[in-house]
Amino acid sequence: MPSKLILLRHGQSEWNKLYFFTGWVDIPLSMKGIEEALEAGEKIAEIPIDVIYISSLMRAQMTAMIAMAGHKGGRVPQILHTGEGKLDEWAKIHNPKAAKMTIPVIEAWELNERMYGDLQGLDKRETMDKYGEEQVHIWRRSFDIPPPNGECLADTAARSIPYFQEKIVPHLASGQNVFISAHGNSLRSIIMHLDNLSKEEVLKLELATGVPIIYEYEGGEFGRLDLS
Repeated sequence: MPSKLILLRHGQSEWNKLYFFTGWVDIPLSMKGIEEALEAGEKIAEIPIDVIYISSLMRAQMTAMIAMAGHKGGRVPQILHTGEGKLDEWAKIHNPKAAKMTIPVIEAWELNERMYGDLQGLDKRETMDKYGEEQVHIWRRSFDIPPPNGECLADTAARSIPYFQEKIVPHLASGQNVFISAHGNSLRSIIMHLDNLSKEEVLKLELATGVPIIYEYEGGEFGRLDLS
């Protein structure tokens, strides 16, 4: 059987709702975002999941845990804290049966949202009024032009794609199913890699919040599943 890769952009955050630039500011989900995560969980509830990857930002972590709350696999997500001192050392499971009932959850900053630099926390409407819609569109949607002191999509791709290739693909190659809960721009970067999109094509790629995208992986090739 081909292994499966589930990609999920986090649900609406409190700053998505307010139309603020968020980037690396660690803001939780809104109530709508929680509902979106629950709906996403229903769509993936029957798919066995062997490992979960999350970004280091709360909105992606909340989305993953809420989505998994209704999963039918009977296993519980266990967030790993490798290298985090006593938290890593003392979080040992001493019951083999309990250990088998967990799904490892790995946090990776490489999957974080694009860092928006000086725009973080600004109201998008007010920013367009100040700098003009065209300039803000360039900062938001160009491939290689970053906002002031921030990252462009090319920068995000430069950290997210190598991490995906080095850390996540080996799970798929071994037959495991992987669930990634992350962000619009880190996931756009990964999809650009999976679908061989040009930098012009990826700029047109829109990812809805809380809607799973599923790929099958077999023989080193990825193919997207049609969920309609």
